[in-house]
Amino acid sequence: MAFAFVGFSMTAQNGNSFGIKGGLNYSANGDYFESASANAKNPDRNIGYHIGLFGKIGNKLYLKPELVYTATRSDYSSDEFSVKKLDAPILLGVTVLGPLSIFAGPSFQYILDTEFDGITIDNVKDDFSVGLNFGVGLSFNNIGVDLRYERGFNHNEATFIDTNLGTGVVSRIDTRPDQLILSLSIAL
Repeated sequence: MAFAFVGFSMTAQNGNSFGIKGGLNYSANGDYFESASANAKNPDRNIGYHIGLFGKIGNKLYLKPELVYTATRSDYSSDEFSVKKLDAPILLGVTVLGPLSIFAGPSFQYILDTEFDGITIDNVKDDFSVGLNFGVGLSFNNIGVDLRYERGFNHNEATFIDTNLGTGVVSRIDTRPDQLILSLSIAL
């Protein structure tokens, strides 16, 4: 066991680095409301994806800024809501044991595009919002894997007129993310 631990410790990524990352998101956006009724529809979670760049400054205690393009999708009964955004997490991490680290920090999000069942939604309340990331990671030489949870801090609604019903009902969707993120990173 001691030799295995020493081997893992020696292969853990050390020092400053930068690279590329990508992976899968298991996500749901907030509730969907129709103004005509107080009923809220909770979203079904779906698989999305992300791809981007990261930097790492430090070793035992490190700062890890990232810039990531993210695409998510949520289903509300028969309707689908998709969000495309830029995420910029700034994570503070600490190496706990060998290649294992834990991290947390804010994630600054800029919404690029939203679409609800084929209708492009241009009037999201705030294109820019802030969330929180926290998780665990493993680093071996130039390869890293991490699993994290992301949640948006503030309600960020998109409002639109639902013409599918023929009634012109005003509807709202909370665009705040709630997701698990699995990433593979490669230091260059």
